[in-house]
Amino acid sequence: MPLLPSTSARRRIHLRRILLEGWKREDGLWDIEARLTDTKDHDYPLASGVRRQGEPVHDMLVRVTIDREFNILAAQASSDAVPYPGGCDTIGAAYGQLVGLNLVRGFRRTVGEMFDGVRGCAHLTELLLALPTAAIQTFASEVRDNDDLGGKPFQIDRCHALESSTETVRRYYPRWYQGAAPAHDRQPAAVPDGVSSHGATGRDPPTDPPAPTIN
Repeated sequence: MPLLPSTSARRRIHLRRILLEGWKREDGLWDIEARLTDTKDHDYPLASGVRRQGEPVHDMLVRVTIDREFNILAAQASSDAVPYPGGCDTIGAAYGQLVGLNLVRGFRRTVGEMFDGVRGCAHLTELLLALPTAAIQTFASEVRDNDDLGGKPFQIDRCHALESSTETVRRYYPRWYQGAAPAHDRQPAAVPDGVSSHGATGRDPPTDPPAPTIN
């Protein structure tokens, strides 16, 4: 169902696009890439100069290379368009510290601590927070969401639609259907240190990112 129409006449003044892609490499590893762009629908004056309509104010890119266990083996960050050239675009190398982390084991919490405040770029760090679920969905592309792999699918009891007592689970995952439970008996699932996602495993619960410094 689409959003309802706006209740007032309006005009767009800002556009942010966030793109995430998952790539399967020939060497058995995977690349997860994220890109953030900000553009204005008008000429935008900055201390460093005017950005013309449609010219990126931010163009940020991140890539991590991971193995099948979600371990980060390589990491790159690039700032191709920034509001303060010579300043914003010097932080990319710091994101090499991602190597050795695991996308589904405390990743968001660790990133929030590692690149908090002046230790990172708010926009690059924001991109990182989307990588775990993008990686999970990349791996899920190779397995049907309701394939019987022996154990309980990770996504069951990890979101409202897939609570084990719902009609959705009865219909698509009958083996794991528990029957409708009275509302007062329903308890939220205990989520291990993991990411909730449809169709794949993970262990990193979403956490609130640090308040960004707005550029």
